[in-house]
Amino acid sequence: MGARSSGREAALQMLFAIDSAGHDVGAIIHDFWREFPGEAEGRPYADELVQGVVKQLAQADTQIAKASQHWRLERMAVVDRNILRLATWELLHKSEVPKAVIIDEAVELAKRYGNENSGSFVNGVLSRVADDCGRTT
Repeated sequence: MGARSSGREAALQMLFAIDSAGHDVGAIIHDFWREFPGEAEGRPYADELVQGVVKQLAQADTQIAKASQHWRLERMAVVDRNILRLATWELLHKSEVPKAVIIDEAVELAKRYGNENSGSFVNGVLSRVADDCGRTT
């Protein structure tokens, strides 16, 4: 698994913890790496993702709400919601990462951690988010 892929997976786990327990971001990041040392290469990317998503959560949530027809954020599964936040933040702020890579990685996370419908749900919402924010590549 590459550094960004492992970073995304770690970031998802941290965002899940933040969303579920509401703890301080710095404490979650510190505790996560203490408990799950993981691949050192993915750490900086994971930390950047978590801090970016939390800092600009309202922006990501607005984009997701606009793109997810008939689904309020609070009704979404916690895993799906945080995968969408993670990938939406990347689509908005990481123009050097290709759109297809961001969406494909998010779909894979959804298939791995979500339910049987998560992959297609995440794919559909993120495709609309990408279109709405003008990401063509």
